[in-house]
Amino acid sequence: MQTELDLRLDRMPIMAQRQSHIDASAYNVWRRARNVWGAPMKMILPDINEFQLHLTDDYWVIVDLSRNGALVLAWIDMEDKDRTALHEPIDCKLNYYHFAASAVRARSIDLMEEMLSARLKDFYH
Repeated sequence: MQTELDLRLDRMPIMAQRQSHIDASAYNVWRRARNVWGAPMKMILPDINEFQLHLTDDYWVIVDLSRNGALVLAWIDMEDKDRTALHEPIDCKLNYYHFAASAVRARSIDLMEEMLSARLKDFYH
């Protein structure tokens, strides 16, 4: 069953699409957090307007809450099946839906990794 966000991803015109990757450290933190709290997860990204990051097993998406959840950026087609090397990045496609999406791309992943790492540390201690 498709969610509202799934439908928006399928229907929203993409400004640009690039081959990309997710660093192994960020992806590994996500997988650990996912194993503890499940998916999907939503995270408000501090210091980046009113952006929220949606983390699912199939994609990661940034939406702009100040614009009724408009899509900003999406990591899709993550190639993590049959993954054998935890130190290698995860190849994916990156969809740009907003003219300023590239300005928040790296910072949003850094924030996600920092926030989930802190939450996991609190959980295990």
